[in-house]
Amino acid sequence: MVGVVVACSSVSSIKALWETRIRKRREEKEEEQKRRLCVGVWEDRVTLARLKQKLQTEDGRLVLRIEQEEWKTLPGCLIQLSQVQEWQIHRTGLLKIPHFISSFQNLLVLDLSRNGVTEIPKQIGKLTGLRELLLSYNRIQFVPEELSGCDSLERLELAMNWDLHELPDQLGTLSRLQHVDLSMNNFSHLPACLLALPALEWLDMGGNCLQDLPEDIHRMEMLHTLWLQRNELEKLPENITRMRSLDTLVLSSNRLRHIPPLMEAMSNLRFVNFRDNPLTLDVTLPSREAAAEDEEEDDREMFGKEFMLMYIQEARKRAYAVLNMHSINR
Repeated sequence: MVGVVVACSSVSSIKALWETRIRKRREEKEEEQKRRLCVGVWEDRVTLARLKQKLQTEDGRLVLRIEQEEWKTLPGCLIQLSQVQEWQIHRTGLLKIPHFISSFQNLLVLDLSRNGVTEIPKQIGKLTGLRELLLSYNRIQFVPEELSGCDSLERLELAMNWDLHELPDQLGTLSRLQHVDLSMNNFSHLPACLLALPALEWLDMGGNCLQDLPEDIHRMEMLHTLWLQRNELEKLPENITRMRSLDTLVLSSNRLRHIPPLMEAMSNLRFVNFRDNPLTLDVTLPSREAAAEDEEEDDREMFGKEFMLMYIQEARKRAYAVLNMHSINR
């Protein structure tokens, strides 16, 4: 009986010791969590104070400006500055746009150019007041359809995102979008959504892999500036002549062999550039009088509008000559 009592006493002692150790360990964990929480709160305060030093007021807007500092991620405490109207964060190595971006309902301009951003979060579509989204010189491969929720967007710049090659059709609903820069990407065709944009005035698709243009390109009725340099275009659609608002057309460094004769009727076209194309005809502009040359040479583009008109006239003359030759031979 005495042995049983001793055994029970030993078990009780071991149990009490174990419970004490467990309680002590739990208390230590709680203390560690409190310590980490205090450190985290302190770090957030320091970070927030640092961010507040980056705030500036420009043209009546509250701007967060960070340049050439290392900020690969943006801290959660930034949400306390949700009154900011413009982000200007450049050359920081930023890798990700935080999902809490949707909390910045006052945001008008989001400029994260020249970073390492790889994706645009779907939450960005909740920024209904956003006017400018500038993400050139990043690593974006995909644009979410949710971006169409930014129905106040006027300017979209996605230049130099090497692997970007398509846009979602839903972006065609952005009724205020006027300026789009998709240069130096990997587009092989003009995104269909661009043709549906009713307010589009300025488009840069230079430095892509475009092999052709859509036949209904004239649907971009408001477009006045179109940059298509350094692509692989071999011909132009006839309907390009129906783009009544177009006044600037850059086609240098493509594979064009002909200029559509109907372009002669594009009276609103002020500037055009056909430089560095393998055009079939060799046309040289006539020299001008010295006085006129001194006065106007700076405005004269050797492969510009005057060249285009002369090329079309020369092509027409040669076509007539061929027809006359056939008539004589008959």
